[in-house]
Amino acid sequence: MKRRSHKISLPKEQWTQGLALFVLLVLGGLAIAGPSGLLAWSEHLQLLDQRQAQIAEITERRDTLQNRVALLNPDRADPDLVGELLREKLNVAHPDEVLITLDDTAP
Repeated sequence: MKRRSHKISLPKEQWTQGLALFVLLVLGGLAIAGPSGLLAWSEHLQLLDQRQAQIAEITERRDTLQNRVALLNPDRADPDLVGELLREKLNVAHPDEVLITLDDTAP
């Protein structure tokens, strides 16, 4: 008794079409659910908003620091800022000044 093998033989054109369909399905899946696909779009927009807020905050801080550096330039230091820093960092005051402490527990 001879065994017959039931081998399915597809023409080369059908293999090519099947492979093309598979590639298109994979590309379509990546376009929808991939790392830069439609489903990740809202997450990227949210991250962009967060980064823009951080940039605005850092830019404001940088501008403030640049202003303080300009005011503390040794050639033309601002006397008010120098006095403020002396009082704050070194705890010094003129003999004729009155110090008023604020209680942190006050409403």
